[in-house]
Amino acid sequence: MRAFPRFALGVVLALAATATGCVTIDPNDRDRPPSQPSETADLAPDQVAGVPIPDGQIDDAIAQLDGLAQKLLDHTGIPGMAVAVVHDGETVYAKGFGVRAAGSDEPVDADTVFQLASMSKSIGATVVAQQVGAGVVGWDDPVIEHLPTFALAEPYVTEHVTVGDLYAHRSGLPDHAGDDLEDLGYDRAQILERLRLLPLSPFRITYDYTNFGVTAAAQAVADAAGADWADLSQRVLYEPLGMSSTSSRFDDFTARENRAPGHMLVDGEYVAREVRDPDEQSPAGGISSSVNDVAKWLTMLLADGQFEGRTVVEASALQPALSPQVVSRAPATPDSRGGFYGYGFNVGTLASGRTSVGHAGAFALGAATAFTAVPSADVAIVTLTNAAPIGVPDTLNAEFVDLVQFGEIREDWAGLYEKAYSAYADPKGSLVGQEPPTDPAPAKPLDRYTGIYDNPYFGPARIDQRDGSLALTIGPVGQTYPLTHWDGDVFTFEVTGENAPDGTISTATFTPDAVTFEYWNSDGMGTFTRQGAS
Repeated sequence: MRAFPRFALGVVLALAATATGCVTIDPNDRDRPPSQPSETADLAPDQVAGVPIPDGQIDDAIAQLDGLAQKLLDHTGIPGMAVAVVHDGETVYAKGFGVRAAGSDEPVDADTVFQLASMSKSIGATVVAQQVGAGVVGWDDPVIEHLPTFALAEPYVTEHVTVGDLYAHRSGLPDHAGDDLEDLGYDRAQILERLRLLPLSPFRITYDYTNFGVTAAAQAVADAAGADWADLSQRVLYEPLGMSSTSSRFDDFTARENRAPGHMLVDGEYVAREVRDPDEQSPAGGISSSVNDVAKWLTMLLADGQFEGRTVVEASALQPALSPQVVSRAPATPDSRGGFYGYGFNVGTLASGRTSVGHAGAFALGAATAFTAVPSADVAIVTLTNAAPIGVPDTLNAEFVDLVQFGEIREDWAGLYEKAYSAYADPKGSLVGQEPPTDPAPAKPLDRYTGIYDNPYFGPARIDQRDGSLALTIGPVGQTYPLTHWDGDVFTFEVTGENAPDGTISTATFTPDAVTFEYWNSDGMGTFTRQGAS
């Protein structure tokens, strides 16, 4: 059991699958009633929609977006958002709401650049698909074929894990593997090298969401292409689609004049306190873009890789990414729908029986995004916001998709997503909310705890005495945490950051030869051995 369970976007993605393959066929043909079989003769039974979409219903859904978006903005108080809709091969709606930065009067528009967070996985998967179509790599290529230094804990998995396995989160790596190293300041190469030390779940039958698993696969693809990942993405996808405001580098985001920095809720007010630099996991979470640019990508996606009469991605290489590759959420009851994950895409079945693909993105330091595409209706929506995740993009997308399918909103999506995202703001730790013991056992003399403690995964940790107290220093950039005595050989310290909401408390439990840090013990890797201990 993990002492600090990490919030997996897979939970939200599975919900999105219930809320909301990819062959482009005239939607008018799909929606004719089955009493006219000659008009559906070209469709396979699994392509026929269970609920028809009447003429004008999608237009009516688009017409309601202004009100729905403004209502969410007013209700939540987030600084800003941007929304775009693609239908019948065109961007039919693109608009901004609110402001780029709290306290400013600079409005969000359809060209405002946001950090996409994990929406990057889907866009990055189309970069991989382009390379698959070009014959540079295959989804089924073993990663070590292109990244020979890559290894996991079990030799069989190391030899057989493929680009597709990592993009489907079915390698067996633990949930969010490597994110803790990124928070400590390790770079991409160092993190990928340490993944071999983590315990594995059963290969190809276990779904655990891993940013650095996807990053390893993308690195293998970039190496096969002889290019940096950001450069490759720019050359084979962003430039062909005319996505001039899109980049896979954090520096490009910070250089944009029309950008929306991330905001966190502090004492009831949204403030731009810290901007997340996701470069080390860029293929999984590092893209920044505008809704106008994302709309071009969605246009290509709905057209099976075609854009403005040109093939950008071969349909045969793209389709596997949009197809179920692993069960991400098993049905809880016989009458409920399950959730699936493709290669970088969430894949689901709507209440109307139509398939959908999509992905959410979230940074606790201030970004929340989502797109949802319904191929059978040839429609897709993207919503980008500049605030920590509380479910706003997911709610708007789900409301819109309800309107597309049924002409009405059928669920309390705001309540459902607010509950799903609540874990983002919850502080972690077994002592959160507990009062210190009134009569704690005394600590040993502090010099009994000082020294260097080794850990093969996290690297060394140093315990020093400073002004009559203990302090922990850890990681390549030397992050320091003051320790507070709790009881006996147990001390505590506060952790903050992308994966540690405000109020997170970790224990540091000492034994004569080691110390275990609760926060870093999620995968049983949090025990550090004292140097010189026998």
